[in-house]
Amino acid sequence: MLELRPTCENCNKQLPPNSQEAMICSYECTFCKKCVDEILQNVCPNCGGGFCHRPIRPENNLKNNNYLGAHPASVKIIHKPVDELNHQTLINVVNGRKPYER
Repeated sequence: MLELRPTCENCNKQLPPNSQEAMICSYECTFCKKCVDEILQNVCPNCGGGFCHRPIRPENNLKNNNYLGAHPASVKIIHKPVDELNHQTLINVVNGRKPYER
């Protein structure tokens, strides 16, 4: 089950469970859309993978207790600002390949 981390790992922007700005990689590294687009260039600084929009967990119990009330979002903040110069090296390794080609 997704943790639904509360903030962007880079800029520490708040990303509540219903945020449409939250982006995750396959390891659930969490960044805001602005950081993914403008700084990370769709390359996760932790694994080199790409990002997709984080799903939004329903606020209400629509079926089988699968909702925020039964499975709340994480409150653990992971704030590790990206070293942009170091990240550029990883972007160069990816060399414009799409996430499914990496």
